[in-house]
Amino acid sequence: MALEDRYGLPLSTTSHEAAGAYRDGADLMLAGWTGTAETLERAIAADPDFALAHIARGRVHAFYQQGDLARGKAALARELVAKRGTERERSHVETLALAIEGRLPEAIASTLKHIDAWPRDALVLSLPLGAFGLFAFSGMADHDRARHELCERVAQHYGEDWWFLAMSGWAMTENGDVARGRAVTERGFNLRRANAHAAHAVLHAMFEDGSIDAADRLVDEWIPTYDRAGILHGHIRWHQALGALEYGNATRALAIYADVLQPAATQAPPLNVITDSASLLWRLSAYGHAVPKALWLQADTAAQKLFPKSSLSFADVHMALFAAATQNREALAARLAVIEQRLADGKLPAGPVVPTIFRAFADEDYGTCVQMLAPVLGEVVRIGGSHAQRELIEDTFIVALMRSGELPRARALLDARLHRRPSLRDARWQAAMG
Repeated sequence: MALEDRYGLPLSTTSHEAAGAYRDGADLMLAGWTGTAETLERAIAADPDFALAHIARGRVHAFYQQGDLARGKAALARELVAKRGTERERSHVETLALAIEGRLPEAIASTLKHIDAWPRDALVLSLPLGAFGLFAFSGMADHDRARHELCERVAQHYGEDWWFLAMSGWAMTENGDVARGRAVTERGFNLRRANAHAAHAVLHAMFEDGSIDAADRLVDEWIPTYDRAGILHGHIRWHQALGALEYGNATRALAIYADVLQPAATQAPPLNVITDSASLLWRLSAYGHAVPKALWLQADTAAQKLFPKSSLSFADVHMALFAAATQNREALAARLAVIEQRLADGKLPAGPVVPTIFRAFADEDYGTCVQMLAPVLGEVVRIGGSHAQRELIEDTFIVALMRSGELPRARALLDARLHRRPSLRDARWQAAMG
């Protein structure tokens, strides 16, 4: 009898130990849980020629920006699956390899073709989903809708699967169907509580509907079950820090930053390291709270090592925050020049919104910042990430309105936000408004 993964897809291994470790490792990856790498290594040790275990291990390397290791695993998996693998496994390996290699358009095309043929291949389906998935970083202006529609298309194949419910619910939330999205996500979370992606997706729904107190309680109750080495541990606490800022509690936000978000303390992947630290410190400053310059300098030093060159637009925007906050105009100018060249060469998927945001952050004239950001607010979605993360750009625009004397426009935007999230607290803006 052929061995299968948890979704009933055949596996080209005769080792029960390898198949079992692979199933467990895949589930741990889908849950964002610790032990993923070690479990996949056990699968590889049990069957060194098992291609799917190698490509899954490469995917974990890619999460942590271990590019050479990830690409090495992808190359090996391609060789192995060509010798011993089904058509589905060859397509699986090729699709994940393209994603690992950063070939986004090809990876997206391969993913969609693969899912049409094998809709229950969850590791492939996971590629375009989430705030850091292929769709989010494609430069598409409608990537929230694309994720939702993809999940709707394959929902019949998953039923009450704990992973799929959490991710499809989050896709609903990000696409604006917050009430339904929260309900579906919570259903998946309750099926498997040891699922960081589900906890994270629930927090996004709570952010969108303004359930700040409930989100804070959820983190306090759940986070002790999740090791600090977990891929989303720091980011989940980042959500809790945002909740503290809704109450104007900068002291608590800074305490969370010191505990798990600052580069010296976090065990998060590089992209989370720079985006969580930069965005939280920037928000604190924008809302009128004092941020020690040393925190910016320490975080900037780490960021420059992790992202020395222009790469993802989402990363570049956060690197602009570091350069602006540390008044490093040379760094801003150098990165902006590379970004503008990539735009001119047609190699910047997010388009001109990225250099525009760069210039808006760099300019200390609030009136100019307003003029730059106002025309592109509708295009900010193209940089990727989640709505909660991208709201930083709108916050910067609101602060620029306030500080350039356009309080009625600022208040109108805040009122619109409170209308969308009626239980939201407004204390974070008191210091900013002086």
